[in-house]
Amino acid sequence: MGGIIAISIFLAVFIATLLVYYTIKDAIQTYKERYDIQSIEDITNIALFIDRRSLLTLNLAAMLMGIMGGLLFIHTAGAILLGAGFFFIPYILINYYQKKRVKKFNLQMVDALSMMSNCFKAGLTFQQAMDHLVKEFQAPLALEFDLTLKELRLGVSLDDALDEMVKRVGSEDLELLVTSTNISRQMGGNLAEIFDLIAATIRERFRLEGKVQSLTAQGKLQGIIVSLLPLALGLFMYLYRPDLMVPMLNHWFGWMLIAVIIVMEI
Repeated sequence: MGGIIAISIFLAVFIATLLVYYTIKDAIQTYKERYDIQSIEDITNIALFIDRRSLLTLNLAAMLMGIMGGLLFIHTAGAILLGAGFFFIPYILINYYQKKRVKKFNLQMVDALSMMSNCFKAGLTFQQAMDHLVKEFQAPLALEFDLTLKELRLGVSLDDALDEMVKRVGSEDLELLVTSTNISRQMGGNLAEIFDLIAATIRERFRLEGKVQSLTAQGKLQGIIVSLLPLALGLFMYLYRPDLMVPMLNHWFGWMLIAVIIVMEI
């Protein structure tokens, strides 16, 4: 009986590992095809190319691994809770790396806007200024502007190419840039001055965000500690007094109590 259980756990973990492998492989292939590159410098960029169906696959695979790991080392009820917790890990990680990519793009935008403003003052066109950015900057900004240039060379209009870049990146700062550029090109205006103004606006926003984060850091830390206390206390009681915790995990009232705790934590 023990051998059958061990084989079942091994097969479940093996299947979950295969699901994770092929999902990440497809995301890497899509990333390389879109940006026409052979190697990936930052593997976290592939988080942008994991769609909802692939994300659900990763969530289910992580949940399966959590349940199997829980059956090996914890009680059955604990394995279910561990699987439920593991289910959200891929979503949290992918959401984190997507936000990290956008933040890095926004930081590059400040210097990029200043450089484009200088290019306009030197008499370069918008497309020439973008080409200059691709040569001087690194990913992700260089990759996005390079893809936009390729679309322009294929006959896509500048407005459509810039709108597509906004959809890909998901940056509010880039959306502000594109909107200002489109209005200036249609109504007339000095792009160099507009870009300098946008760069100054973004710098001021970064300064204010940093100030807010420093002022709220203590409160956030207190919230995290208070939220983790019930989980830490429950784990401590399970290890220190299993005679008190195990009966609760085997009774419907204990399951209902754990469900109420989870809901209140969320």
